[in-house]
Amino acid sequence: MDKPHTTAEKPISKTKVEIIREAKRIEEALLYSSKQHFTASSAWSNFHLCIGIPVVVMSAVAGASALVQFDPNHYLAMSLSIVIVAFSSVMTFLNPNAKASTHLTAGNKYDSLMNRTRMFWSIDCWSEESEEVLTEKLKYLSEQKDNLNQTCPQPPKWAYRVAKRGIEAGEGDYKVDRNEAE
Repeated sequence: MDKPHTTAEKPISKTKVEIIREAKRIEEALLYSSKQHFTASSAWSNFHLCIGIPVVVMSAVAGASALVQFDPNHYLAMSLSIVIVAFSSVMTFLNPNAKASTHLTAGNKYDSLMNRTRMFWSIDCWSEESEEVLTEKLKYLSEQKDNLNQTCPQPPKWAYRVAKRGIEAGEGDYKVDRNEAE
């Protein structure tokens, strides 16, 4: 049964309900997109370190062993040199540091738009603005999301799966929202 409205409550129109629902859809999509990019950034950063640190260490060992004139076994220097060239080539070709930075920037852009979208549906939609003004703001947020989708790099599929597991485990939740539900 519907409870009667008090003087402080105003009935919400069907249009405003749909504006809020669509804004929440945009927010959810942005959450998944930002988490994917943060996941990809972290992976590329780790890859950069996992390849870069051994290259530096092996370069030092190869250089030192090549300088030893009385080393009866030059195979160590030769083998390390081949591995160093291979790893260095992979680092140059894949450029994991740049990819990590690009995905981190994309994740931050999606996160920023997600925050603005959440504030839109949780605050702006309850102001005295007309439904037409709210609809235009919603369209603008949607256009910004579309623009990010077109200009940001495509995250790998595995990043979506990892991000989804994290979100489902509560990584995207805020403590204040959990307390309200209790």
